[in-house]
Amino acid sequence: MKNLTQEALDRIVTSVAAKKIIHGAAFRVEAADGSFSLASAAGNMQPDTPFYIASINKMILAAVTLRLVRDGRLSLDDKIRTYLPADLMQGLHVFKGREYAEELTIRHLISQTSGLPCYLIDKRPGQPKLMEELLSSHDAAWPLEKTLDQVKQMQPKFAPGQPGKASYGNTNFKLLGRVLESVMAQPLDEILTAVFEELGMSATFVINPDENRPFSPFYYKNHQVSLPLYLSSSRYDIVSTTQDLMTFLKAFFTGHFYPKNRLQELEQWNSIFFPFKYGIGIQKFYTPRLLSPFKAIPDLIGHCGSTGTAAFYIPARSAFVTGAINQASSPSTLFQTLIKIVNKL
Repeated sequence: MKNLTQEALDRIVTSVAAKKIIHGAAFRVEAADGSFSLASAAGNMQPDTPFYIASINKMILAAVTLRLVRDGRLSLDDKIRTYLPADLMQGLHVFKGREYAEELTIRHLISQTSGLPCYLIDKRPGQPKLMEELLSSHDAAWPLEKTLDQVKQMQPKFAPGQPGKASYGNTNFKLLGRVLESVMAQPLDEILTAVFEELGMSATFVINPDENRPFSPFYYKNHQVSLPLYLSSSRYDIVSTTQDLMTFLKAFFTGHFYPKNRLQELEQWNSIFFPFKYGIGIQKFYTPRLLSPFKAIPDLIGHCGSTGTAAFYIPARSAFVTGAINQASSPSTLFQTLIKIVNKL
């Protein structure tokens, strides 16, 4: 650690929380060797405030999947048709007149290389993007069957596993969740809850209709978004804290789920959208030197979420950072905050 003191972190977090549409912020930074641990929060959040983690859940599903691979219970190259019923698979991936559903593998799902459209963020025929509806709090349940009915009406991006091609989306991980349920013969929320209990993540839970623990609201601009039906229908939408996410992040990168000496296998990067690349269940947040000519900003590896959440390992600094700003309309604010923190390390 160079210049990241408690006071410096407090200044960064207070500054981001003071921005016009940010209602609160919480961040935690820790050294891999345990030599420092700092937490800060401002606005309507405390360091231990629970928040919706959004797509960081993909990395948690990836961790469960990789442990099954490690234990020989499945292979990344298994065809997903092995684990899913034929009616779900039929017509799932028709690209340029050819059906590719039978060729889809777990690797395609976990690395965002399936070519499947995203029911959430891609254009739907004759309808607005679902994400736009949800951010307006037009709440509805979207279980897997309904999701795939929608996906089958949409246009795939490319054939599965096409070299150099990746397209980010929720469809892949919805399918991966169902594969995990098939392999483990358990509901997905129970699988995840067992992981949280195993790691001592006592403040972390899967959102479901019976769960009444409160969590910090997230916003789209100044609109507070409420989506109880949507979030509980996935069985893998999760609430956590900066501390519990730190626990998970450290477990992941120290080999708890997949051997530490093999983690490099996950870094098979494909571009998805700037400034991100996607590997095997993990993202890389990178800043080209052109955008930071006077100081190289090291890569961050882990995952972020669309509501302004982050869980990243910084290999060049041997440090971890977790946090949330609970704002879906300004991803740049999250990334600018991460860069300020990393620049102090």
